[in-house]
Amino acid sequence: MIADRYSATWVSHSSISDFLKCPRSYYLKNMYRDPVTGHKIKLMSPPLALGSAVHEVLESLSILPSERRFAEPLTVKLDFVWSKISGKKGGFTNKETELEYKNRAEAMLSRVQKHPGPLKNKAVKISMDLPYFFLSPEENIILCGKIDWLEYFPETDSVHIIDFKTGKHDEDSESLQLPIYYLLVTNCQKRKVERASYWYIERSDDLAEQRLPDAEESFASVLEIAKKIKLARKLNLFKCPHKTGCSFCKPMEAILQHKAEFIGVNSMDNDVYILNKSSSIEDTSIIL
Repeated sequence: MIADRYSATWVSHSSISDFLKCPRSYYLKNMYRDPVTGHKIKLMSPPLALGSAVHEVLESLSILPSERRFAEPLTVKLDFVWSKISGKKGGFTNKETELEYKNRAEAMLSRVQKHPGPLKNKAVKISMDLPYFFLSPEENIILCGKIDWLEYFPETDSVHIIDFKTGKHDEDSESLQLPIYYLLVTNCQKRKVERASYWYIERSDDLAEQRLPDAEESFASVLEIAKKIKLARKLNLFKCPHKTGCSFCKPMEAILQHKAEFIGVNSMDNDVYILNKSSSIEDTSIIL
């Protein structure tokens, strides 16, 4: 097969995670298009809005010289970013809930402002809007994804992968996130990866350093699941492992069942929805 990025199967940490949790969820989040609008569908929720806003503020720092990154308070930057997700656009159905989440975002960014750690040091910015490379030219599979932060170590001309965590729970030890990021950073820029860390910024001033993934094991693990995704797409086979649906596909199914409220079209041309009051408590709690 000829490697061609237009016909290739693209995979990322989020899409692989979707597939591993539930193939039906993967299909609805990554492939399904509304027959009327032709757009993909997206379900917005307060935790997703919170994470998106905090990441956008922090990502904006990476393009600035290190001495200018904290000249403006991060909470001021947040006000502008938050205006884009305020109200139902961020899944907030009342002002009290929105204020709670914005306060959490402000607290996280205030923590980073006071304890910038590696964010005050030199950083590497991969010169691609969406970093990607051919995971397998033979299989015509591309691995893509954005890295939150790459700290630069000039002494060794190496980099430190940093992933910002805005949720309350630790990343699963079996997660493929670091292996995927390791492969992306290794193949999308020339410097060696020296360290990798998570920063749980809601509860810690310091980074949680992780063991670096093994390159060969990472490649084999990611390619294996990527090939399964490619096969599922070829066969159009995306069944939920549970007969009545699961916690991962049910919220997306609510959109198809007209149990979700249409909010608008986002910058990626996705039709954005939130779960409305007719959706079950179980479904709502799943997203959170």
